Amino acid sequence: MATCHLQSFWVLFLAVSLYFAHTTSTSHVYIVYLGINQFHDPILTSKLHIQVLSDVFASEEDAKRSILYSYSNSFSGFSAKLSSSQATILARMDKVVSVFRSKTLKLHTTRSWDFLGLTLDETLVTPMEFTNGQDVVVGIFDTGVWPESESFQEKPGMRPIPSSWKGVCVEGEKFEPAKACNRKLIGARYYLKGFEQEYGPLNMSGNPEYRSARDFLGHGTHTASTAAGSMVKNASFFGIGQGTARGGAPWARVAVYKICWGINGIGSCTEADILAAFDDALHDGVHVISASFGATPPLSPFFSSSADIGSFHAMQLGITVVFSAGNDGPEPSLVQNVAPWSLCVAASTIDRSFPTEIVLDSNFTIMGQSIISKEIKGRLANAITYFVDGVCSLGNWNRKLATGRVVLCFYTPGLVYEIAQVAVKTAKGLGLIFAEPFTKPIADVDDDIPTLHVDINQGTIIGNYLAESLKLPVVQISPSKTIIGKSPAPTVVYFSSRGPSSISPDILKVCTTFAFESKRNKRFQCCC
Repeated sequence: MATCHLQSFWVLFLAVSLYFAHTTSTSHVYIVYLGINQFHDPILTSKLHIQVLSDVFASEEDAKRSILYSYSNSFSGFSAKLSSSQATILARMDKVVSVFRSKTLKLHTTRSWDFLGLTLDETLVTPMEFTNGQDVVVGIFDTGVWPESESFQEKPGMRPIPSSWKGVCVEGEKFEPAKACNRKLIGARYYLKGFEQEYGPLNMSGNPEYRSARDFLGHGTHTASTAAGSMVKNASFFGIGQGTARGGAPWARVAVYKICWGINGIGSCTEADILAAFDDALHDGVHVISASFGATPPLSPFFSSSADIGSFHAMQLGITVVFSAGNDGPEPSLVQNVAPWSLCVAASTIDRSFPTEIVLDSNFTIMGQSIISKEIKGRLANAITYFVDGVCSLGNWNRKLATGRVVLCFYTPGLVYEIAQVAVKTAKGLGLIFAEPFTKPIADVDDDIPTLHVDINQGTIIGNYLAESLKLPVVQISPSKTIIGKSPAPTVVYFSSRGPSSISPDILKVCTTFAFESKRNKRFQCCC
């Protein structure tokens, strides 16, 4: 009998050992959401999280080692490395609202606010506009901030930091709070645990980044300055679009929460880090949160999404959360961030355009749209010379070099201009003229290769001129100009994600839009 009991003990021991070995080898980061913080005490709440987590681990020490974040300030929950079996057990507990795996979400000026009627002319503003957001704290969830930018310097007459503010500026790589933060930039935090669990330690040599709230990608600096940047006079892009740059609320305070990190130039944001930022921001005392990230449908249920959970608790505190709608348009039902308790943002045009003159053989002129600061001169060439069937994609490149050539490419379904840019740049082309449907041409700052946008009709005229020429025409492209008040606006940009909501089509959520100026920056401050 004793032998039988001993054998049973060893079988049980082996099963438990295999279970925990399996847990270790196949673990992923999960978020366990418990709802409202019942204790209103971060220490007691964190102890509860360890207690709950200990139910699926061999010891309390193992549970503590597994946990990434304890969300204990503004709501109750935690993120931890778990196996699917452990996650299932936790999800069945009465005190647990939801358990879901932490996913990685992606990141989605000088005229915009005048176009919206938020003028700098004190003789024209309404009394409410005089404050320009004085003492409002805007939390920016993004890639951090470049603190030396003039947009984040305090201006004369700025009042002391509100006494209600509980946030901090966290020291980090090339980010010294004493120098970086002031009465304008009053908070700066960064969150890395979720990202490093998913992608490994931050590689700052092969993949440049800063282990701090300092912005490397530039996206967060852009969105923060658009929302609440201080006034910067005579701003321009090499003389183009000159004016006074400022945010919609230039006297508001800025607090940045860096939750997105660059991987080969692409911003990636893990849900575990996002929820940690929400937990801190709501406790710090922000009044508005701007968040420019999302996931392409299919969408998760509302309480299985860090953005939806965080914004829900923000709503309970009277804090407005403004999300981007996404950049998956123009097909319907691809809108992101659709929770009814938050605002989502579409992208639209403004009444400013950047006409760019194209001259062929010094005797034929046509106008495109671009943001080019220097003259370009070369030979015009047809895409079919360098790409199979004339489709400008890297896979269709025939290995012929387009050195000194401005290549004319046409839109085809599935071919966006960014694909054509990469293809023509790889072929060593001098520039790209991209012909696309009338609703699409938008001037953009093109890092890869100078690009002019024309509509299909214009592209056809250029193509016919090229076909009738005995030799490749000389093409001369002039620097872009700035024209205000001549373009019909606002209109929703073609790439902006459309509704209806794919998860709650019965909830009508109407989005209006603010001004759009650059697809590369993905989003501007809009309201729904």
